Amino acid sequence: MTLRPMMTSDTARTLAFTPPRSALKGLTRRQLLQRGLALGTGLIVGPGFIAGARGAWAMELEALSPDSMATLLQMARDIYPHDRFGDALYAAAIRQHEDRAVTDAEFQQFLADGVADLDARAVEAGHASYTAAGWEADRVAILHGIEDQPFFQTIRGSLVVGLYNQPAVWELLGYEGSSVEHGGYLERGFDDIAWL
Repeated sequence: MTLRPMMTSDTARTLAFTPPRSALKGLTRRQLLQRGLALGTGLIVGPGFIAGARGAWAMELEALSPDSMATLLQMARDIYPHDRFGDALYAAAIRQHEDRAVTDAEFQQFLADGVADLDARAVEAGHASYTAAGWEADRVAILHGIEDQPFFQTIRGSLVVGLYNQPAVWELLGYEGSSVEHGGYLERGFDDIAWL
């Protein structure tokens, strides 16, 4: 699997990337967007890839279907919603599932079954699929129905580190990062309380 910047230098700075290994390598941004099918409002999915609709990021898929990865991406957004976080940050957080699914067929099936169950619950609630549920409240209600299941706990647990351990996320949240390499917090404003 490859996550590769397509437009912004900020994305390239904050995410680790590997060179693509498929026929997608030679595609221009325009060709990539023309080949994809629009999914919802923010994603383009096609055979073997998923990308941001604005072309800022793309992920090549080997194990999971683009629809499954789009569902995992939407699920990640619904579990830890941050309006200021772009899809590229969520994609970087969940790409570990694709990596593991490439070498672990049992885990790949676990994810496929979890996505299928999520879509079935969405259909029961009157939507075409989980990602087709247009309102966040509708998707969150579906997630509440599975929050005690291993599939939900696996995705939620991986996001705690996968999402919040990215320097780009730290910057958006106002966290300066680790202080150990700078001598700790004590001498760097820890006791500066101007309002007391």
